[in-house]
Amino acid sequence: MNFFRKAPTVKEQQRQNDRELRKATREIDRDKVALEREEKKLEMEIKKMAKEGNNEGCKVLAKQLVQLRKQKTRMLTANSKISSVQIQNKAMGANIAIAGAMGTTAKTMGSMNKIMNPQQIARDMEAFKHASAKMDMTDEMISDTLDDIMDESGDEQETEGIVSQVLDEIGIEISGKMANAPSVAGNRLGASTKDADKDIMAQLAKLKS
Repeated sequence: MNFFRKAPTVKEQQRQNDRELRKATREIDRDKVALEREEKKLEMEIKKMAKEGNNEGCKVLAKQLVQLRKQKTRMLTANSKISSVQIQNKAMGANIAIAGAMGTTAKTMGSMNKIMNPQQIARDMEAFKHASAKMDMTDEMISDTLDDIMDESGDEQETEGIVSQVLDEIGIEISGKMANAPSVAGNRLGASTKDADKDIMAQLAKLKS
């Protein structure tokens, strides 16, 4: 006995059993073919002796034929039993695979349950909700403050000053023209507008020349 030999696993033993069962089936099939050939010979011998009138010889060979056919029946029965065992062995192998998969799944689920803490996850989600709400409030406060600062800085007046400066630099004197801006009260809306447009077009023509 080899005491240092590693014991086979259940799956390895199942495969070994399947190989041995297939080998036994092949051996029985070979023996059955040999018995069938011998059966044919005995039948021919019995017919030959019957023609010769050798009744005693026919009886002896007939007994041998009966024994041979019984052996053939036993082999067929054994073969069917081996086939049944093969099916059971394959089913056992499938069950072993299923059991292994279930075991792996159970270990994975156990590991996940250890990692995942429902109470901690709930606390983290609640903390995230509060932090998100606080961030939204802070952003809104900053935006409101910036809007107030921008409104108080006189952006509109500063913008108008810059526009006037640019127009003066390119030679369009619009400051004096603004005094003649159209007046609704004086009923000169159409005339004043046309005069201002003519002056601006004249200034632009000078720049192009």
